[in-house]
Amino acid sequence: MHLPGLHHITAIAGDPRRNLDFYTRVLGLRFVKKSVNQDDPETYHLYYGDYAGSPGTILTFFPWAGIRRGRPGTGQAYATAFSVPAAALPFWQQRLADLKVPTAPVESRFADQVLPLFDPDGLRLELVATAEADPRPPAPAADVPAAVAIRGFHSTTLAVAHSAATAALLTGPMGGQSLAQAGHRQRFTTATGGPGTYVDLLTDPNLPNGLSGAGTVHHVAFRVADDAGYHAAHAELTALGLGVSPEIDRAYFKSIYYREPSGVLFEIATDQPGFAIDEPVESLGARLSLPPRLEPDRAAIEAALPPLA
Repeated sequence: MHLPGLHHITAIAGDPRRNLDFYTRVLGLRFVKKSVNQDDPETYHLYYGDYAGSPGTILTFFPWAGIRRGRPGTGQAYATAFSVPAAALPFWQQRLADLKVPTAPVESRFADQVLPLFDPDGLRLELVATAEADPRPPAPAADVPAAVAIRGFHSTTLAVAHSAATAALLTGPMGGQSLAQAGHRQRFTTATGGPGTYVDLLTDPNLPNGLSGAGTVHHVAFRVADDAGYHAAHAELTALGLGVSPEIDRAYFKSIYYREPSGVLFEIATDQPGFAIDEPVESLGARLSLPPRLEPDRAAIEAALPPLA
């Protein structure tokens, strides 16, 4: 398989309005798509990313008001890291302090500086101030200058009890390579490297077993360029006996799902057709977008969803 990097990451949240406020107002991401969980259409599926909704920038949420708080730990994607310019951390430290967003001390990681922070549901996020080139333009934001703004994903960290089988999957069928190791952390890339391609395996024995709920990651999706690569990935993963899902058309991309050996849910998603197939780029996120099969039920779905304004 040739996987150019991360496509999107989907997490679980509680209150949808609080979620929308944090990711658009606090982090300065664009509200790319207001849709529904296609397997539970009375629940939102909210997408945040860059201006155009580019693969490799999209963090999405299934928000269920009143859901129990989860526990990040082994068997889960433990942290979601965004790429910011090398000198950006002082701005973010001050901004997050002013907005009373919980953070942890800055840490050094593979020559980068990393600022951990937590969203209102306790989801662990990281801002990675990296000296590596990242030409991706940020989403315009009212009070986050472009010079320090989020560019897209930097990496995902998977917490695993034992790394060997997961590492073999990443470097074998998924076509990646191991880059570096420090302590309990080993870094891989799914492509040739650079922000948006990194997968870190964390084997810290002090981490608890993960428990799904608000503030935890549901799945991690990797990019594939086109339908040919998507079908080839499905065939190859099926041959490995990984219990791959049927091929699913999500309207904005096509998907397959499977669990890697440590239990983290992976997805392969196509870059095309993208989020502008049913609303112009200029007005992404302005209306409730539904896949064609759910469009006949629009009135009932809209009535069941809580207002976001």
